[in-house]
Amino acid sequence: MVSLGVLLHAIGGFAAGTFYLPLSRIRGWSWESGWLINGIFSWLIAPLVVAWLVVPDLRGLLTAVPSATLGWTYLFGLLWGIGGLTFGLSCRFLGLSLGYALALGFCAVFGTIVPPIYEGTFGTLLGQVPGFVLLGGLCVCLLGIAVCGAAGMAKEHDLAAAHAAGRAADFSFTKGLFVAIFAGLMSACMSFGFAAGAPIAELATRHGVAELWKNTPVLVVILVGGFTTNAIWCLLLNARHRSFGDYLGRTAASTALNYLLAAIAGVTWYLQFMFYGMGSTQMGAYDFSSWTLHMAFIIVFSNLWAILLGEWREAKPRTLRLIISGIAIVFLSTLVVGLSNYLACNSGASQH
Repeated sequence: MVSLGVLLHAIGGFAAGTFYLPLSRIRGWSWESGWLINGIFSWLIAPLVVAWLVVPDLRGLLTAVPSATLGWTYLFGLLWGIGGLTFGLSCRFLGLSLGYALALGFCAVFGTIVPPIYEGTFGTLLGQVPGFVLLGGLCVCLLGIAVCGAAGMAKEHDLAAAHAAGRAADFSFTKGLFVAIFAGLMSACMSFGFAAGAPIAELATRHGVAELWKNTPVLVVILVGGFTTNAIWCLLLNARHRSFGDYLGRTAASTALNYLLAAIAGVTWYLQFMFYGMGSTQMGAYDFSSWTLHMAFIIVFSNLWAILLGEWREAKPRTLRLIISGIAIVFLSTLVVGLSNYLACNSGASQH
């Protein structure tokens, strides 16, 4: 049922566009402390609980998977975890609105072109109409990124002029831009993780797991890899900043509230992939649009939150118009990429 699939993608996009909000409300902790607790819930507890509920014998299933399959799936999760870590940093340096726009924009570009380049089919794409439409979508995306970048630099100037010390403390467009580029590149490893873990999904269906949930055990392995990367980095930062006391309540902040906020953020983050996987199974012939819908809903919801929270309140009207235009262009690019997938599916069907 396509309408149900769209609704599920919308819920997943809302979760992805919202998860960083609770983290931004943590007070008195170093950034790495909140991010680590968030990671424990999003990459360990939530996926294991869901897998335990929907997979009859999770331990037996994973034991039956060839070690090479587990190893490659875990490795791509490890690399993708770097993307997740740097995405959090991009939101820290750029804010929710600009951070999501740039990171998702680069993710769209790299996530679209890296797989065909890796598989050796990128040259073939250039000789077909869908391939040209795809490249056009990527160019539109890059244009949107450039406009968002101009808005970021304008915002940095506006904040400095307004002496908004509180908001300018972490905001750094230059740092955020490089972090967002790297985050987008590494995030492409998620698709490789699912590809490497396909035998796990196939084995899951043979073990009685419903088609709707077959990727759940795959996600467990990928996210363990992602957690490994993030945990190591956060613990190193804890040691460097001497912030281990955050976890033990040795600050003036409300430790219980910070744990709760990080847990809410973690579970909310995981829900994006849970609903994305569910939505994909409901799209039928329109499954080509799943990734496009997911990114589009993230862009919409994250920026609605940014506007409601007044992230751009100190920015001048021209700067606000720039960021709105950039976000709209990035959103448009996802629709063009979706059109290219549609044309590819139709051309493939017409040849049979």
